[in-house]
This record gives sequence, structure tokens and C-alpha cells, in this order.
Amino acid sequence: MSATAPTGSECKVQAINFSFSYAYGETKALHSLNLAIRPGSLLTIMGPTGSGKTTFLRALNRLNDRVAGTGHTGQLLLDGKDVYGQEVDVAELRRRVGMVFALPTPLPLSIYENVAYGPRKKGIRSRAKLDTIVEKALKTAVIFEEVKDRLHSSAQRLSGGQQQRLALARVLAVDPEVILLDEPTSGLDPLSTLRIEETLRQLRSDFTIVLVTHDPLQAARIKSDVAFFYLGELVEIGPATEIFTRPQDRRTEDYITGKFG
Repeated sequence: MSATAPTGSECKVQAINFSFSYAYGETKALHSLNLAIRPGSLLTIMGPTGSGKTTFLRALNRLNDRVAGTGHTGQLLLDGKDVYGQEVDVAELRRRVGMVFALPTPLPLSIYENVAYGPRKKGIRSRAKLDTIVEKALKTAVIFEEVKDRLHSSAQRLSGGQQQRLALARVLAVDPEVILLDEPTSGLDPLSTLRIEETLRQLRSDFTIVLVTHDPLQAARIKSDVAFFYLGELVEIGPATEIFTRPQDRRTEDYITGKFG
């Protein structure tokens, strides 16, 4: 266990001395980040507000491109290719690396049309094919049984937890390889939170998942690999059992014991 995960040709995502800044270099959000994420694994990133967790997620599918004055150094690789390379199709990158945000924002459409929206944008018009995609995505997101009899009612009538799983289904509908989740349970009740966590455990063998949380207890419950970010630095990374029982850095211990957060 160290501040650098094992590296190699089998990495799905890899950061190599990756730094990121805002305000034309005046604000450093990430500092010489080195980590690797294996295919079909779940990495939980924990840390206090301002530690660079969300910046790392947004860098992975280049959502930060929309913010003026951002810059980076080093490399951020997906399947060995830099996501900031000149040849990268950003729209295709965002399909391959889907993101679920803290606040679910369903489109003002039906449940069905929310999930079908992405496939339609890709050019799929066959109703039979769309039906198959929508049902599969909703089942994978573990919400189909709850909504199968009201697929054509407004998605905005769903509960917060259901809307979050719908958001996940929308990402799944376009066949991603990596799923990023930015504090997806921060506004949910405990039962909805547990449902989301169980869904992620079920998905981890089929997708590479990166979950950001500010809650050490959530990181412990999920029992995945855990990375601790602090002030833009990757302090340490390793299996949850080791991070929570034998942290190597005092800052990690202080955070998980609630001395700051």
C-alpha cells in the first residue's frame, strides 16, 4: 500500500505525474498524481472538500474543458492513450467514460425517453432495439422492477434515490467502459444510499468504476480499493481493509477517525 497503485499494460486508467490547475495556473487542484486503475475494478476516492476528487473525475472525461483558464501537465491515460491527445474525439471519450453527478437531473421527459435519449443521439431509431436497450439499462441499474409499469410517466416524479439510479441507467444505455460517480448519494436517505452502494457492487465486475465520496464510512462499507486525496495530493491508496486498519500516513488516520473532514 502506497501513494501509487500498481502500474502496467493492464491498467484501464492511469495518471502519470498528472497535475491540474484553474485560473490560468494560479490554483493548483491536483499535484503530480500517480495512480492506476485496473479494468473491472472499483476505486473509491475519499477526502475532504477541496482535495481534488471531483477535479480528477472531470479531468477523466474532459468536462473541465468547459472551464476557462484550466491547464494540466503530465498524462492521464485511458487504455494507454492520453485523453488529452490531439486525436481524441471528446464526444466518444464521454461515451466511454460516463459520469453520474451528485444531484440527479432527469430530463423533463418520461422515464423511457430519459434512458433512450443517449442511444437516439447515437442514431438508433429502431423501437425494438431501443426497448431492449432501455430495459437492459434499467435492470442493470436495479430500478426496472420499480418503474416497469410507468415507463411513460415523468421521470421527475421519481424519488431522489430512483432518480439517481435512473441517471446511472442513462449512462449505462450508451455502453460505457468506465463509470464515474461524484458523491452520488450525498443527498439521499440511508436506504437509497444502501441501494446505490449495492448496485455498484453488482456492476464492478462488468465496468471500471470510480466513486468519489466525502464519507469515510461509505468507503469502508463498499470494501473496494480506496484512495485518500488531500489538498490535491494522493496520500495513499490500497484495499479498504488496509486503509482503515493500517493507514500508513497520519493524515489518512486523522481523516478516517474524524479529526478533520
